[in-house]
Amino acid sequence: MGKGDKKTRRGKIILGSYGVRRPRKGHEKPAIKPVKEILVKEPKDKKPLKEKKEVKEVTAVKEMAEVNEVKAAVKPKETKTVKEKVEAKPPKVAKEKSEKEPKPKKEKKS
Repeated sequence: MGKGDKKTRRGKIILGSYGVRRPRKGHEKPAIKPVKEILVKEPKDKKPLKEKKEVKEVTAVKEMAEVNEVKAAVKPKETKTVKEKVEAKPPKVAKEKSEKEPKPKKEKKS
């Protein structure tokens, strides 16, 4: 799929041919728009609006009884007691590593 292939775009460019993969450029023609005829629409007769029914107004108002309840006072939260500071433990000392013998190198297979 390279420069010598007739079926690819790159191959068609090298060979200088055209086809489905490489169509020719279209010629730009000035577009002439057809003149649309202006049609005058006749206004439609509008139907009369429906009459709204009268709604009776409600004049009775319910009176709310006053509520004289006293809310209980919120108890303040207890403060936490501060604990005594504990002395930090000394850092651990790294253990000495024993020296290991190096592993023998692997032999290459020929």
